[in-house]
Amino acid sequence: MQGPKYVSAQRLQELKNELQELKTVTIRKIAQQIDDAKQNGDLSENAEYSDAKERMAFAHGRVLEIETLLSNAVLIEDAVNKEDSTVHIGSTIIVKTGDEQRTYTIVGSNEAEPSNGKISNESPLGEAFLGRSVGDDVEVVTPIKKTLYKILEIK
Repeated sequence: MQGPKYVSAQRLQELKNELQELKTVTIRKIAQQIDDAKQNGDLSENAEYSDAKERMAFAHGRVLEIETLLSNAVLIEDAVNKEDSTVHIGSTIIVKTGDEQRTYTIVGSNEAEPSNGKISNESPLGEAFLGRSVGDDVEVVTPIKKTLYKILEIK
């Protein structure tokens, strides 16, 4: 059984749209291509048929993946509870490490983009920040090194 998958409202809608597109357009289009390729005779040497079958398998796999994610989706609340001054999924934090300040947003694993400051709640960095408060020193241990961060602000 899979655990909860945290997603923003925007990402949830994107996944629903992708699922709808796959079911109503993509799979039907590929099915038509398979049928057309069958009309061309010998399937053992028909590259179009083989390609379409591979794309169909991928599309069905993606449908299952999205349906599983949606069945385990937990919506990240956009509004931060002002009474809760700890880091949680959906928080944007400003931290200091050495002489450098960085801004991170804690997101679900499906939305992580570390190069854009969106870190997964399941990553070593994300896990270390969860539940912490402004002023806390947080040591993050990754496979490469240990890094000390100080939480300056939670938005």
